[in-house]
Amino acid sequence: MSFGPVGVIGAGVMGVGVAQDLAQTGHRVILIDMTDEILEAARRQLTKHVRFHHLVKRDAERQDVAEVIERIRFSRDYGLLAGADFVIENVTEDWDLKQSVYRDLDGICSPECPFAANTSAIPISRIAAATDRASRVLGMHFMNPVPLKPAVEVIRGRHTSDATIEEAEALLTRMGKEAIIVNDSPGFVSNRVLMLTINESVSILHEGVATAETIDAIFKRCFAHEMGPLETADLIGLDTVLQTLRVLSDAVSGSKYWPCPLLESMVDSGLLGRKSGQGFYRYEGGEPLPAG
Repeated sequence: MSFGPVGVIGAGVMGVGVAQDLAQTGHRVILIDMTDEILEAARRQLTKHVRFHHLVKRDAERQDVAEVIERIRFSRDYGLLAGADFVIENVTEDWDLKQSVYRDLDGICSPECPFAANTSAIPISRIAAATDRASRVLGMHFMNPVPLKPAVEVIRGRHTSDATIEEAEALLTRMGKEAIIVNDSPGFVSNRVLMLTINESVSILHEGVATAETIDAIFKRCFAHEMGPLETADLIGLDTVLQTLRVLSDAVSGSKYWPCPLLESMVDSGLLGRKSGQGFYRYEGGEPLPAG
């Protein structure tokens, strides 16, 4: 199965990662966002990330950085997606915004073009209902950093067709990734579990039971996790974690997803993790340091 251009909506951290991975695996990409400033920042980030990625690849696997970037078209024009064979949406976890994006896409893209929502928690069936192509809508939950992760959580909505799942699997195979398929539910598998872990870790820090470094050390040294939950939260972005918890709290009965007040306070203060330079850790030269 071959693919034409792949549309990527949203040029934030996840959209940039998806666009990079697609371009590095030979795909033509149409990267869409709202302003030229956002798109120019995305171009700079992509150039930096592709150059870094190539430094750790064997000579036989390296590609010219400019050649990779040239596969990506940066634009504010949704109309370009009329020729896309696949669209991956990465906008923020704001339902009103997502709903508006899908209504626009539905009127522009070919009726056969699949829409993949790279969402953290919003149910895929809810997204599909905002379109006239429910059978062509699925979830593709990429993990950050996208180019370094070997698998993707693929979510089958209530109406997602087998053909749509097969096309998503084919695209991911071409990207060198495994599709792990789950059924639709708020937060799916990964974030139903991960967000509880992060939120409880923030609560433990808030209560003074242990420092951020100690909490993360337990998970890394006792459970052999590559990163601890608070380091992971900083990587995701604390604003994204908070948005995801709020979506889950609205969707799942009970109080277990209520965000810890410390998390809310940090987001209100602009301490968002790696992307702001400080979260549970400070970041200098790409390395986490104690935040205090």
